[in-house]
Amino acid sequence: MEPANQTCQTIVKEEVLMKGKWAQLLQTTYVDPTGKTRVWETVKRTTRKPNSKCDGVAVLAVLKKTLHYDCLIMVKQFRPPMGCYCLELPAGLIDDGETAEGAALRELLEETGYKGEVSSITPVVCLDPGLTNCTMQYVSVNINGDDSHNIRPKQQLDDGEFVEVILIPLNELRKKIDEMLQAENIMVDARVYIYALGLTHATSKPDVLPVLKA
Repeated sequence: MEPANQTCQTIVKEEVLMKGKWAQLLQTTYVDPTGKTRVWETVKRTTRKPNSKCDGVAVLAVLKKTLHYDCLIMVKQFRPPMGCYCLELPAGLIDDGETAEGAALRELLEETGYKGEVSSITPVVCLDPGLTNCTMQYVSVNINGDDSHNIRPKQQLDDGEFVEVILIPLNELRKKIDEMLQAENIMVDARVYIYALGLTHATSKPDVLPVLKA
């Protein structure tokens, strides 16, 4: 609960400083809790649909195949802003009139060639709130690796897309990612690593406690 003497923080105005095809830079004027007016540099996508709160989707796709470990399907591609290759989840923007579930299955097929079934979807979540208002929904998809289509999946990439599909068993996800970081000049998307870290924590022994320093 905020103290009674604090002002409710609100946006006063936003001015476009620069606008491109996919993104724009704005100067956001807002009021802080003390009532003081401040400015912030904000990046926004130009592609968000009217009355929508979500820009895109990321796909947590798990390949399930008889006599094989379950694998997380990821993609590796060169990202110009990073200047290197990045290990990421399949992802993309939601098209006009498209649901998050539909966008997830479409992006999964285009980037990896796999077809699957949606098992769950998250609420809309933010990505980097100190920089941008970009939002996303995570869509979990189960993929039957024994299905004829998924035995030899074929990507359906757009012009200018160059994507390598990476499969890593869930039971050694963090270990394999760490090995890739040591062996290659790549960057791992935070969403991928925090998922791997979560799996590690979830499967660690609850009776093994860290030694705390006094």
